[in-house]
Amino acid sequence: MNRSYLGLAAVLSLFACTPASAPHAGLSDAAAIEAAEHAPLGAFAVNGKWNEPFAPFTVLGNIHYVGTQGVSAFLITTPRGHILIDGILPQTAPQIIANIAKLGFDIRDVKYLLNSHAHIDHAGGLAALQRASGARMIASAADKPILERGDVGFGPTAGMRFPPVRVDRTIGDGETVAVGGAVLTAHLTPGHTPGCTTWTMQVAGADLRPLRVLFHCSMTVAGQSLVPESYPGMVADYRRSFAKMRGLSADVFLANHNNFFDLEAKRARQIAGDANAFVNPAELRAFNDELESAFNQELSRQQAAARNAKAPQ
Repeated sequence: MNRSYLGLAAVLSLFACTPASAPHAGLSDAAAIEAAEHAPLGAFAVNGKWNEPFAPFTVLGNIHYVGTQGVSAFLITTPRGHILIDGILPQTAPQIIANIAKLGFDIRDVKYLLNSHAHIDHAGGLAALQRASGARMIASAADKPILERGDVGFGPTAGMRFPPVRVDRTIGDGETVAVGGAVLTAHLTPGHTPGCTTWTMQVAGADLRPLRVLFHCSMTVAGQSLVPESYPGMVADYRRSFAKMRGLSADVFLANHNNFFDLEAKRARQIAGDANAFVNPAELRAFNDELESAFNQELSRQQAAARNAKAPQ
């Protein structure tokens, strides 16, 4: 499986602010959000199929896939309101709203918006979704300033702006978000961004036994600089996150890009009648080992390149 992480596409450079008294007030007004939705997609977004439609479906229990062919968004539904994880690109928000409606749910019933990490291909649509739903945005303290600025500020995504989103609550490691019996636990796994957040919850499987579900936050290097570090402590963050992931378990492994968890192949098996197509307790460990190995190789490559650059010619 190709797990390479593609670069990000730029959309807009400036976004306006919304007065605090406006309905569903956020940090981006309707005009800025609409402009971002209609901005042309960059080549990487097109090649990665980040905005290509994908039919929404139920993964397991009350967990639903409402993302695109290339990038994930997950809806967790309850009788008392819903939770939505990630907003994909600014151009994707209308598609996510439509996907939610196709499954028989309403964006206005989403109570909480969560984020895996503050890159444009996962956070770009959050401002529009916040405005449409009135939901509270919950994110890590380290990613909050990125989300509210609409620009990560370093690495290949620097300057690739998206509509800033108001963060209503910051969440710490091990803290939870709960609604209608659904409880999601935050696991801070920084490296890819300073506040990258992995989420876990339990769901009833096809045989009604409880299954542990993990929504993975990326730990790819994705073209970022490790030498020098894109942000102070980045390398140590990656190492701690790999170690933390080894201490977690998951019966169902879900991730923010389709190729990270073989979305299309699993969905095909599910359509063919396999009710447990997304159940694989060994997948998380194998994925973490693969990413850690790739990280170590990239770190060694960048260290060698830095040494060679300093060597007398």
